[in-house]
Amino acid sequence: CALQPTECFLSQPEEKQESTVKAKKRKKKKISDILEKSAPKPGVPADLQNLLSQHFGENRSVIEIEELKLSDSCFLPANDLTHSFSSYLKEICPKWAKLRKNHKEKKSVVMLVICSSALRSLELIKSMTAFKGDCRVLKLFAKHIKIKEQMSMLEKGVFHIGVGTPGRVKALVEQDGLCLNSTKYMILDWNWRDQKLRRMMDIPEIKKETIDLLEMSIIKLCREGSVKLGLF
Repeated sequence: CALQPTECFLSQPEEKQESTVKAKKRKKKKISDILEKSAPKPGVPADLQNLLSQHFGENRSVIEIEELKLSDSCFLPANDLTHSFSSYLKEICPKWAKLRKNHKEKKSVVMLVICSSALRSLELIKSMTAFKGDCRVLKLFAKHIKIKEQMSMLEKGVFHIGVGTPGRVKALVEQDGLCLNSTKYMILDWNWRDQKLRRMMDIPEIKKETIDLLEMSIIKLCREGSVKLGLF
């Protein structure tokens, strides 16, 4: 009888070990599955709304949080992962040709596209060729481009679409280089994953800068109805 407890005791850690190995294997498989099938769930408005309430929940009053809430009417249809970037933009913005023609303001863009890096910005610019027509697109990221250059380009010419990172866009708005009064669409590159499988909101710095940009002016404009948000 004295042997029994020790036997039990011995078999337990072994079982545990086995189950953790299994769990590890399962975990690994999951990540590669996502890579192979690339079938993560597409982002929906509730994802961004939850992200904002988590971010602000701890240190804001109820009234302040209420002012940062986005209703579903602030959002464009989200990408269900079947779209190319051009086909998505065509769906959410069928009257683009007219909007493009009517846009005459300097220091502003009709559409803002926010993503996680300079490299990704260039990819998105390339992949919107079928949509953009002859409109002018401005790169709004920090890599190899000084903020003063971007400011003087915005001041001198009329641009229709700005594609870049949240940090640089925020800096341009803060320094009065970019005015958001003419902006009608803000697209977040929500579903795309980098080599490490991170989406833009999985990267702490990008997430923080995106939320700062939203809080600074975009949320207010969305609530007033002048800007619509799209999750690509």
